[in-house]
Amino acid sequence: MLSASITKNDKKAIWLIGIFSVVVFSAIVLLSRYKLEVDLGFNAHIFATINAFLNSAIAVLLVAALVSVRKGKYQLHKQLMTTALVLSILFLVSYIAHHLLAGEAKFGDSNHDGIVSEDEKALVGNLRFIYYFILGTHIILAAIILPFILFTAYRALTAEFALHKKLARITWPLWFYVAVTGPVVYWLIRPFYK
Repeated sequence: MLSASITKNDKKAIWLIGIFSVVVFSAIVLLSRYKLEVDLGFNAHIFATINAFLNSAIAVLLVAALVSVRKGKYQLHKQLMTTALVLSILFLVSYIAHHLLAGEAKFGDSNHDGIVSEDEKALVGNLRFIYYFILGTHIILAAIILPFILFTAYRALTAEFALHKKLARITWPLWFYVAVTGPVVYWLIRPFYK
């Protein structure tokens, strides 16, 4: 096993993780309501493509980290999970940039007028229900997973591996689901970007 990377201080960790999680969630909710009218010189939906790539990379890292820890390669596991955390931070920045600069696309809005007509709904058919189910579960889990990820990482960094493992059994599948469904949502909504 690895030694502790940080000194245990649960009270401070709870406050820092709580504040960070609330700030990130609030920033995403508040900033997603605004669209900046800025000419970037390129299509702002490039950020959505970056987001899909980052989520895909995170999913691969999560699987590799799971395999490595099961093989007892703890240092490799730590490196893979640290990389997944760094990519998640980059994802958050890119996600906010996309919503601020590109605005919201509506699933099925093939003429890009901001309204999904009955004809447009008929055109995509039952795929709408699949899309909204995946999107809804993705958003809900993405909103609640951050503090779990941070507490799981904290337990590892303080070398509390029994607690880390216990939390990871909940955190890992939820984080993996969010990482996989992100690119799925992207590929489903992509045809409706302007």
